Amino acid sequence: MGQGRGWEGAVLRLMRAKDYGFTVTHAEDVTPDYRRLRFTDGGMLAATGVHPTMWVRLWFDNAGKPHQRAYTLVDPDPVAGTFGLEFALHEGCASDWARAAKPGDTIEATVQGTGFDVPAPAPSHVFVVGDPASLPAVNSLLGALGSVPATIWFEGTLDGLPCLADPARHEVREVPRRDSGAHLVERVRADLPDLLRAHPDPYVWVACDTATTRTLSAFLRKELDVPKQRMHALGYWRTG
Repeated sequence: MGQGRGWEGAVLRLMRAKDYGFTVTHAEDVTPDYRRLRFTDGGMLAATGVHPTMWVRLWFDNAGKPHQRAYTLVDPDPVAGTFGLEFALHEGCASDWARAAKPGDTIEATVQGTGFDVPAPAPSHVFVVGDPASLPAVNSLLGALGSVPATIWFEGTLDGLPCLADPARHEVREVPRRDSGAHLVERVRADLPDLLRAHPDPYVWVACDTATTRTLSAFLRKELDVPKQRMHALGYWRTG
């Protein structure tokens, strides 16, 4: 396992990343554009343990070349050695694989670099910017932070999707995807400054396409002076 993956695979091996083989046990279309798969873990969870927002890299064939994408574990069960992954479907080899996946299919995966630290001091309010690709991670984050209230800017619509947001303590602001994410950036830039000032210990978590995430991360650091320990920003997918 782990051979023939080009420079990405070589770098991960040097960083002592661990490889596993997953087997599909169940497939479900949540919506026409969102698919949930269940897997056996090939011994991964017993070796790694589980933490909130835990993710793995899956390896796909892209016209004969290796392609890796990261996905957040959903409902991992270390005792049974099972977990789920959820796929926001669009064009590309990862979505093509997920659309066709059926029980018995296998895929290789790498575990490296995943981790989660609860912010200290505990957040008085969490500000989340996400989209369908990062929804499993958003759900995991909300679950890990328990009763902490949150404001969530979600690019797209949650209609039919498995969101764990509780209307009693979470406000969801759906934002249509326009201009390759520029509309979302505009909304967050307009809304967030006053909201941040209203809370003593805010925490900001951003996980959108790479370009949008990079723009918002720079806005948080350079214009709003959010300390790096009070924010997390990770690009979940690339446009084009």
